[in-house]
Amino acid sequence: MKKHWLMLAGLGMGCIGMNAAQAAGDAAAGKLKAETCMGCHGIATYKNVYPTYNVPKLGGQHAEYIVSALKAYKSGDRAHQTMHANASTMSEQDMQDIAAFFASQGGK
Repeated sequence: MKKHWLMLAGLGMGCIGMNAAQAAGDAAAGKLKAETCMGCHGIATYKNVYPTYNVPKLGGQHAEYIVSALKAYKSGDRAHQTMHANASTMSEQDMQDIAAFFASQGGK
């Protein structure tokens, strides 16, 4: 009996973890919110004009990394004027949704 209880408890914890991960961001909402982002981050091998650098394609990137980067741009801890301007008006939910969208792209 104890073995079955532990197995059920483990399954329940797994479901809670899955729901928490899924609830963090809405990929469908993120797709709409990320339209501006796609102009640079949705193009493979895109390079910024000045200063010249490769712009990272974000499809398939870990959602946690994207949220962390957006928060750093918003706070000014990460320096990039264009990204700061874009992130400065984003809510936590906006960041989570955009991150969920890019993570769902699987490197596309």
